[in-house]
Amino acid sequence: MLRFLTAGESHGQCLSAILEGIPAGLKIDINMINQKLARRQMGYGRGGRMKIETDTADILSGVRFGETMGDPITLQIKNRDWENWTQKMSVSGEPFGDKVTAARPGHADLVGIHKYNRTDIRDILERASARETASKVAVGAVCQQFLAELGITVASHVVNIGGVTVDKTKIDYTKINDNTSELNCLDTAAEEKMCEKIRQAMADGDTLGGAFEVIVTGAPEGLGSHIQWDKRLDGRLAQAMMAIQAIKAVEIGDGIEYANNSGSKMHDEMFYDENKKVYRKTNHAGGLEGGMTNGEPIIVRAVMKPIPTLMQPLHSIDIASREEVLACKERSDACAVSAASIVGAAMVSITIANAVLEQFAGHAMIDIKNSVANYKKRLAAQ
Repeated sequence: MLRFLTAGESHGQCLSAILEGIPAGLKIDINMINQKLARRQMGYGRGGRMKIETDTADILSGVRFGETMGDPITLQIKNRDWENWTQKMSVSGEPFGDKVTAARPGHADLVGIHKYNRTDIRDILERASARETASKVAVGAVCQQFLAELGITVASHVVNIGGVTVDKTKIDYTKINDNTSELNCLDTAAEEKMCEKIRQAMADGDTLGGAFEVIVTGAPEGLGSHIQWDKRLDGRLAQAMMAIQAIKAVEIGDGIEYANNSGSKMHDEMFYDENKKVYRKTNHAGGLEGGMTNGEPIIVRAVMKPIPTLMQPLHSIDIASREEVLACKERSDACAVSAASIVGAAMVSITIANAVLEQFAGHAMIDIKNSVANYKKRLAAQ
């Protein structure tokens, strides 16, 4: 079974992740991991920190001569801004600097200090920060390389920012893996309008949210299970997406549209081709039926809320003076939906990789590949 843990604070020395369960014999391309990290930092509307740091990962264990050995993989991403925070974030000594006491609505600030009995909101915001998602992206990049060896690809794109939505009829999904647009958007006309919307938000000291879509192709039929609630793959995907900072809603396939239409319009009818193989003309279900993959592309969408840190702060409270104040301001982005789309692809990759390893258990890539091949051969004979 695949599992991972991340550690580190936004302005600490580094971010770390330990990934366990990747089989031995997987070739690892560190450049691909760093490309994903760089992609996470791109996007119109990103804050000043993206100009300070260019994230790169170091592999500290689990890989030898470019190939996994089967033991836990340790990934580390150094915070290049650490030199400016050595006193404020020191692991020892006396407290340094002013406490953060003005909580931000929409953030973990207030609940966190109550739950953990802290008097400085920085003790909460440092770990709650979306900076942690760099670790998720690094782990996800390893999982994407594992899935690619099995013919499974995972890609994402932005479909909505601030209410500006893409025109699906103008999207060429065959180019999703080659998308290099600044906002990770496949609709050029919509992207221009999104940038204009972001520019206005920046001028107003405001922030914008949006939505992105993750598409998985090549996943074999039958990943996941209908047997127990925690084995259903759609449930696991939803949980993985909701575990990303600032994600507030998730849908599989056409999701919410099921509430607006009848069953005759929304269920994907099945047909036989000339070789008596089953196919569907639609994919409203997003590649998942009964908690299992059905062989169609897996489609997951997620909604990201506007970032809670506003340059024109919202009304809030001060936990020290117990007075009503304006919320604190941390260096932040006006819009980070494009970054969230990269994180979303990473979390989906981790979830699908785990489902693959559960079904095709093995400790070496050759065994996994043989198991997948034999399974596909059995399905083809049915």
